[in-house]
Amino acid sequence: MAYDEELAERVREVVGGRAGVSERAMFGGLAFLFGGHMGVAVSREGGLMVRMEPAAAAALVDDTSVTPMVMQGRELDGWLRVTEAAVRSDRDLTTWVERGARFAAALPPKTPKPRTRRRKNAGLP
Repeated sequence: MAYDEELAERVREVVGGRAGVSERAMFGGLAFLFGGHMGVAVSREGGLMVRMEPAAAAALVDDTSVTPMVMQGRELDGWLRVTEAAVRSDRDLTTWVERGARFAAALPPKTPKPRTRRRKNAGLP
């Protein structure tokens, strides 16, 4: 299943006009990066993935509309899965997007990794 284009557009409206915001296709969804750090993503499974300070994230889990993010059977500290129902209103969506944006924007700036050039047949005699 592809991510919800309508939800992605709503997130764009919330983050629009900010400096340092970019989008990147990741994990089958669409991630929104703030200063190079992912803060929120529109999930291919529906709803959002939101990144926050781990203790604050744990306090928001309600096991219904907000659950810990699980990848490959492991919970990710500071990551939440927020259902579509929990972001139905513009106000709720803005609250969740702002949480992720605030956390990501507060992280130290990322330095671009140097691009390495792959040689053809590297390691072959």
